[in-house]
Amino acid sequence: MLAAARRLWVAFFLAATPALAQGLPDLGDPSQIAISANQERQLGEEIMREIRADKDYLDDPELVDYLNQLGYRLVGGIGSRQDFEFFAIRDPSINAFALPGGFIGVHTGLILAAQSESEVASVLAHEIAHVTQKHLARMIEGQKTSQITSLVALAIAILAARSNSQISNAAMATAGALNVQSQLNFTRENEREADRVGLQVLEGSGFDTRGMASFFERLQRGTRLYETGAPAYLRTHPLTYERIADIQNRIQSTPYRQVTDSPEFLLLRAKLQADLGSPRDAVASMETNLRERKYASEMAQRYGLAAALLRAGDAAAAAKQIAPLRKQFPPHPIIETLGGQVLFANDQQKAALELYRQAIRSFPQHRALVYGYADALMSTGQDQDALAFLSSYLQTQRADPRLYDLQARAYAGLGRRLPQHRAQAEAFVLRGNLVAAIDQLQRAVKSGDGDFYELSAAEARLRELRAIDTENRKQRQQKN
Repeated sequence: MLAAARRLWVAFFLAATPALAQGLPDLGDPSQIAISANQERQLGEEIMREIRADKDYLDDPELVDYLNQLGYRLVGGIGSRQDFEFFAIRDPSINAFALPGGFIGVHTGLILAAQSESEVASVLAHEIAHVTQKHLARMIEGQKTSQITSLVALAIAILAARSNSQISNAAMATAGALNVQSQLNFTRENEREADRVGLQVLEGSGFDTRGMASFFERLQRGTRLYETGAPAYLRTHPLTYERIADIQNRIQSTPYRQVTDSPEFLLLRAKLQADLGSPRDAVASMETNLRERKYASEMAQRYGLAAALLRAGDAAAAAKQIAPLRKQFPPHPIIETLGGQVLFANDQQKAALELYRQAIRSFPQHRALVYGYADALMSTGQDQDALAFLSSYLQTQRADPRLYDLQARAYAGLGRRLPQHRAQAEAFVLRGNLVAAIDQLQRAVKSGDGDFYELSAAEARLRELRAIDTENRKQRQQKN
């Protein structure tokens, strides 16, 4: 990961201006290195390809959809036209980070540590502010040519710190000789600005602004030793008592607002808790909390227990939790999705399929239900029905790689190799892997099945992707 981070962040600084590929200009002139929104987005896409390939990238459709719904509710509060994408990283540390181009990552540890949805929203609002205020671009514009190396090392250290503090220290030892103190001061100023704008984002979207102060106060208390014992420039978000005091002062002028946590926040936090530790420990923890009434929501706690029991392989016990849960509380797509999984695990395929059909009528855009139903159809040998179901969704949701994965599986079940490889190629394209996509299309062309029109379409798509890949290679060579 460190080598990949080095390449990507070097690409970031080189992408600031085409002239950098031929020779560094005078970076004291901001006009020469201001990067466009399109360049930022391209860089973010490059970094995201690496992140999506990492084992800690959490591609849970319910969690991802929730983060994006929450994030865009916040963005809507300020009317920003910036494109954003929110994603999750499976990591117990309390952290979130912004990348160029509007990509914002959230560690699962942050969601678990938050005591309210407004606290999670406050961190996202802070990261959104980093993006809308162009802090990365502004940092580059303020540097001299001699400081590019230290900036690259600083970026590497920030990315490496998430998984290996020793690597982070080694990276910063290189940067230390190159005057990073001015960057630190600029970063602290960015943090104050992100706090100020983040509070505006929170207020404009209807969340409790006090969530920011309460979360940062608790984080400060929990990291006091780290705050005083580690060099400030090793942290992505320097947290000081002055920052917290400034936030508290700003909040005093805003009206008190009591905000109820959404069912999605409560259910998904319980889902993450059910995934902690060993399955047996997760079940024991959930049972204890339920028995001692240590929960913010009985619905979420019982859901978490059902999820932990299913994870532990006790589908029968999970059914005893999920069945009354579905009766006692209003229908919710997250609960329905787990209900279908529990029924299927109990070999009640017919009941599971009927549950999925009913739930999708009520919640047609809930991706986890769509994936679950398609998977259930194929698992019961109904590949043609699964194919028809998926095709109807792909007419309007052509940017979803998992739908193409499922479509490829349905075609494979029917023995149709050409469309199978064609569908898999589209999934690879959407994930940014052109080489794998081209390989799949080559297999499609050589498969020997499919009619004239299908073969012609596959050949045309293969030529198109080869041309794109060739152009990308030329651009990379020019930059190098």
